[in-house]
Amino acid sequence: MKSFLLGCVFLLAMLQRSNMQITVPATVLNCCEGDIVILLDSSGSVANYEFSRLLLFAAELFRPFSLGRGHVRVSLLQVGTMPNLEFGLDAHNKQESLQKALWSVTQLQGDTNTEAALKVAEQLLTETKTDVPKILLWLTDGVQPGDVDEPMSRLKAQGVSVLAVSTVHGNYRVLQRAVTPPLESHLYSVDIDNIDIITQDIREAIIKIIRAERLSVVDLTSHSAVLQWRPVLSAGSGFYELWYNSMLNTNTETRYNLPGGSSFVELTNLQPDTTYTASLRPESNERLFNTLSVIFTTLPEINNKTGEPVIQQAESMSGDVLSPAAVSVSDSGPHQIRVSWSPLQPARVQRYTVEYGAIPSGRVKTVTLSSQQNSTLLTGLEPGTQYLVTVSALHVNGKERAMSVKACTQKALPVLADLQLTPVEHQEVQVAWRANEEGLKGYWLSWERENSHSSSKPSKPSMSSVYLPPTSRSTRLTHLAQSSRVCVSPVYSSGRGEGICCTTEKQKDSSQRG
Repeated sequence: MKSFLLGCVFLLAMLQRSNMQITVPATVLNCCEGDIVILLDSSGSVANYEFSRLLLFAAELFRPFSLGRGHVRVSLLQVGTMPNLEFGLDAHNKQESLQKALWSVTQLQGDTNTEAALKVAEQLLTETKTDVPKILLWLTDGVQPGDVDEPMSRLKAQGVSVLAVSTVHGNYRVLQRAVTPPLESHLYSVDIDNIDIITQDIREAIIKIIRAERLSVVDLTSHSAVLQWRPVLSAGSGFYELWYNSMLNTNTETRYNLPGGSSFVELTNLQPDTTYTASLRPESNERLFNTLSVIFTTLPEINNKTGEPVIQQAESMSGDVLSPAAVSVSDSGPHQIRVSWSPLQPARVQRYTVEYGAIPSGRVKTVTLSSQQNSTLLTGLEPGTQYLVTVSALHVNGKERAMSVKACTQKALPVLADLQLTPVEHQEVQVAWRANEEGLKGYWLSWERENSHSSSKPSKPSMSSVYLPPTSRSTRLTHLAQSSRVCVSPVYSSGRGEGICCTTEKQKDSSQRG
């Protein structure tokens, strides 16, 4: 009863604070599009206080996003003896509505039947035929979640990204198998009282998955094209630089600047049945942005009397666009690029093939996709490298249409320069490190902690992690597990750099590099 009252008092205090109006930057509000199912552990193993903190964490995590179709859709699914769908993906399209719904959730108690809840989650995320990224966010204490390996694998096989947040007594091995890579940004094990320290990190991980960072062609005629993008600037924070040219005449380029508040532009005086490439780069003193690109082909010019194209038919039926008519790249990282194309024509296309290789003479790799797909994530790429990506469609009439685009991966982030472990006392070490300080936001430190257990039987160590400010150069860790693996990664404004791990030697006063 005491813990229940404490949880209620804490929740009431946080709700009163949450009712105050909070100004959210427009660049965050309109950044993203995707479907997210929150899988919330509501079983009896979760204390009332922990349950309240998990709810408040979820409320704060999703507060900055615009909601509804075309933005972010959020659903809450509770795990108990039987799963309980608190609200579906289309239930809330305003923050006020979502926040009130989260505040009014009642804990189920009962058993931890995660398997049954995952079946419901799979229906929610895979039965809707929306071409947007999908995420399962698992909030749990990690205690006896059941056999979740198979249902989690099915979700991931269907393109669902799985992220997990667990309190420190969770089963780390189960969680590690459940989440999608990279583990360092998709799996968090924290003390419930310090859960707020990971809010920004996991929000950035979610944004990286669902950021609608692409330049799209939303309207196309013989002589014009309307390009649209998600705004990442405000009216006074910078401008967009746009340039485009015909693929037949790469020496002549049209270039001009657009106000920071823009989100679309119409290109006019284009030539019919001609392939163009267009690029858009946000310019701001606040941060660096990726350059967005798209390739499109204008429609053939139609003879008003006969209805026939003035030029050849361009393999079109009734004068409309054949896929792929536009190719764009987004989600660029040091080792990945997402390629998207349009329009999606499953009735006309047998399959899509994506070929990519480093310019000028890299080995060409091929990915074959079904006619139901219009995007794919290319991984295993080299950082800071330009690639030529070609998307081709084999149509049901046997003809093939292809378009190519050049895309650059981001340069690799600086790695941690050095990591040293110095034994201090039994199960204690002093951890010291060095890193490149340019653009540094902080450090992510993780280690294996020994579980306190009254039984003589040894227990498995649990993972602990903490986010440290950029001024930190060392810290002391206590209650380390034997042969504990200690990892430190630098965090920069554009992502997490490569870290270093050291393993404490068993029953020795030294450490080794891992």
